[in-house]
Amino acid sequence: MKKIKIGLVEDQHLFRTGINAILSGWEDLSVIFESENGYSVIQSLEKMTVIPDVMLVDLSLPSNGDKPYSGEQLTADLLNQFPDIKIIILSAHRDYNFIARVIETGAHGYLVKDSDPLEVYQAIKSVIKTGVYINQLALKALQQHNISRSQSTIKYPAELTQRELDVLELVCQQYTAEEIGEQLFISIKTVNGHRANLLSKTGSRNVAGLVNYAFKNGLVSL
Repeated sequence: MKKIKIGLVEDQHLFRTGINAILSGWEDLSVIFESENGYSVIQSLEKMTVIPDVMLVDLSLPSNGDKPYSGEQLTADLLNQFPDIKIIILSAHRDYNFIARVIETGAHGYLVKDSDPLEVYQAIKSVIKTGVYINQLALKALQQHNISRSQSTIKYPAELTQRELDVLELVCQQYTAEEIGEQLFISIKTVNGHRANLLSKTGSRNVAGLVNYAFKNGLVSL
């Protein structure tokens, strides 16, 4: 069984130790990296021969001297340096605008720190299988973040084909490529082609970006 490799970035030692113990309880997960700050993570990963598949990143991280370095900044840097790593933000914040902004930065998922351990596990599995984990909290955040946009400012993305819109709808429902293929009676290769086109046309960095784009343009709703 191939294990999903996990990295933890959390400054509170007790919480980090607890998360490690919880995740280690699943046979298909393996914690291979830990850091108490964000500013040293990129340099540390560059020295590793095997890097995490998924990083759980605390949003509130210590400053680098007098320079702030948050989980949001680490997310942006990881996307630039290690684009294959999936990033799940851990935070105590429940503010919708705050959550939406982090997802816009490129995070693949967002969890509050009092989440059920099973949801953390499911989020990890989801970002590996589908590239995104958007729970009800994140869905509402994306919707509320964009609800103030005037309908006149929303431009229907005419450059997207109907088939691409069909794929986008299923992507927003967090279907895997295989499941999308079954729903639309097309091959996985064709699904991946449509997803690649969607990413390119919308300027999205990842699947979470596609979900946010769909909300911004009124293409999906709860």
